[in-house]
Amino acid sequence: MTDRDTILVTGASGTTGSRVVRRLTALGHPVRAAARHAPELPRAQAVPFDWYDPATHDAALRGAARLYLVPPTAAPDPAAVMIPFLERARSAGTRRVVLLSSSAIPAGGPGVGQVHAALPGLFEAWAVLRPSWFMQNFTGRHPHAESIRTSGVIMTATGKGRVGFIDADDIATVAVHALTDEPAIPDADLVLTGPQSLSYDDIAATLTALTGRPVRHRSLTHDQLHDRLAAGMPAAFATLLAGLDRAIADGAEDRVTDTVERLTGRPPRSFEEFAAAWRRG
Repeated sequence: MTDRDTILVTGASGTTGSRVVRRLTALGHPVRAAARHAPELPRAQAVPFDWYDPATHDAALRGAARLYLVPPTAAPDPAAVMIPFLERARSAGTRRVVLLSSSAIPAGGPGVGQVHAALPGLFEAWAVLRPSWFMQNFTGRHPHAESIRTSGVIMTATGKGRVGFIDADDIATVAVHALTDEPAIPDADLVLTGPQSLSYDDIAATLTALTGRPVRHRSLTHDQLHDRLAAGMPAAFATLLAGLDRAIADGAEDRVTDTVERLTGRPPRSFEEFAAAWRRG
């Protein structure tokens, strides 16, 4: 790659973005790490970036031929800021975009689904990563992790519904392939899961067995979950998240795919393997 082949990573201090930066720099790719508070990451050029401050966009995009795109957090209408940014990126010479979306949101769907639908008309090469729910939700700063630490409880409105939970490290590995493979992965809608479909009861049982500390899953109604979420985020986003739990309860996420192994050559990590590694520190 040349200087004109810089890879811009937005959300570079986040769960997947930081992992993408580390993998790209380890492979020798020139990387620009963009986040609201410019992250300190090894061998990456850090720049401040705010979706809602267009004055930060030109410096981030300068010379960036490829882009890893993480939507703004808790935005009910991310397309309103992301599509103008992508139009700007195209004008600046960006040729390939890899968008982080969700397994629950198809092209043209709500939120980031509108950005997904716009990509084919903007770029010569693109891929959309649609991962299932992150395993890191139970160990990081996610509300599930906080409630596990403080009260030993996971609260959802998913009932007995099952999810193909995925390790963020596997997501980042796929992202790096999508950003760097030559020829490019064909324009792709990539649903990413772990190797098993698990209920939150299964997750609680695994954590209990590994930690020796009781963890239980407490089922909420859709309305109870919505009201709990709305206390700490915009109402429209709380409605979206509560609706995703309802979809899980109805079986929408009870699936596994071979995408991680097909693109990386190795199977995704299981939740038991992930939790055991986390427990070891």
